[in-house]
Amino acid sequence: MRTVDLIAKKRDGGELSQEEIAFLIRGYTDGAIPDYQMSALAMAVYFQGMTPRERADLTMAMVDSGDRIDLSGVTGIKVDKHSTGGVGDTTTLVLAPLVASVGVPVAKMSGRGLGHTGGTIDKLESVPGFHVEIDNEQFLELVNRNGLAVIGQSGDLTPADKKLYALRDVTATVESIPLIASSIMSKKIAAGADAIVLDVKTGDGAFMKKMEDTRELAQAMVDIGNRVGRRTIAVISDMSQPLGYAIGNALEVREAIDTLRGQGPADLYELSLTLGSHMVVLAGKAADAEEARRLLEASVASGRALETFKTFLAAQGGDASVVDQPERLPTAAYRIEVPARSEGYVSGMAAERIGTAAMMLGAGRATKDSEIDLAVGIVLRKKVGDRVRQGESLATIHANKEQVEEVLENLYASIAIGSQPAAAPPLVYGVVEGQDGNGGIR
Repeated sequence: MRTVDLIAKKRDGGELSQEEIAFLIRGYTDGAIPDYQMSALAMAVYFQGMTPRERADLTMAMVDSGDRIDLSGVTGIKVDKHSTGGVGDTTTLVLAPLVASVGVPVAKMSGRGLGHTGGTIDKLESVPGFHVEIDNEQFLELVNRNGLAVIGQSGDLTPADKKLYALRDVTATVESIPLIASSIMSKKIAAGADAIVLDVKTGDGAFMKKMEDTRELAQAMVDIGNRVGRRTIAVISDMSQPLGYAIGNALEVREAIDTLRGQGPADLYELSLTLGSHMVVLAGKAADAEEARRLLEASVASGRALETFKTFLAAQGGDASVVDQPERLPTAAYRIEVPARSEGYVSGMAAERIGTAAMMLGAGRATKDSEIDLAVGIVLRKKVGDRVRQGESLATIHANKEQVEEVLENLYASIAIGSQPAAAPPLVYGVVEGQDGNGGIR
């Protein structure tokens, strides 16, 4: 087998066999295939695409390139959730304790964020004392005992994906659906999940801006999961405006606590129930999404979900008293209101630009070496469709510096106010399911 022949085959629209894909990924991982040849292959895939079978084979070749997490020591069906990211995406902080509280084990491997705010681990580390530096044995023991534990990414999971992702970033092939889908799914499968629920975002603040591309990516990932023996579904959700109101690490933890009390933003609560219902069904704890939703709503109403969150925080060294005293979370020195300059209705939001404004405050990382300020961020006061009076606050900036003019102007430029009432965008656009390798959108 020669790499150049396989590049030519894909360039000309041919279908690579499982053996050929394994040869390419193995060779690239161990250094036998140089970057320039893999760059050519990535560009060929970008233009010619891949069949569903090729995508599944590529995914498993990347899984086989490194370690796998063994979750067989955890009792029950392990269901993982993945979001394609967005602004104010606090769902994991709500979902993990929520589904764990009804008997679905959550063994979550998370990373640190690069973007508008930190990742799940950064957000959780807003809680004083919380840490993810636990060994695998303790990790599994905590999941079995409390239903929930979070650990940092460790070991050598999907090294082929790490190399290929870095290459795609500098060769203008990031946007390839087969390469995106295989990258995401390889990490989820290597992390040991039995079933996977995907939250695929669409809109201004999402990686996929257009609905057509979002649906294609969702379908590709669902098909991969089902083809390799992981029951997988995807929920397509809106990211044309930030989810919830808070954008920033400690601010999002506070909002997650409110949501677990049943007092959080309606959109964050509803999306958490939607995603959680599918996780509960896949875990075999409910016959359908309606029954699962009733279980989750009852857990919130009884306080069980919130207690699960407290137990989880304490078990990993965190000060669980922040749940009842959120003022103990990191707090910024300054709160600066953003008064509306005109009267009317919020007609649109530039979610990505709002996220960038939060990053300018220090809530996120521009590079891997950037330091995060866990206290800072933005709390929106209005969403699309809301009535606004002149002088009324559109948002509150939480900052550790007095001079935030650039952030202010970004927010004004991001929140459009029109004279006519505007309809809020749908929260969920559809669910992508696949059974026996056959996908469908409803």
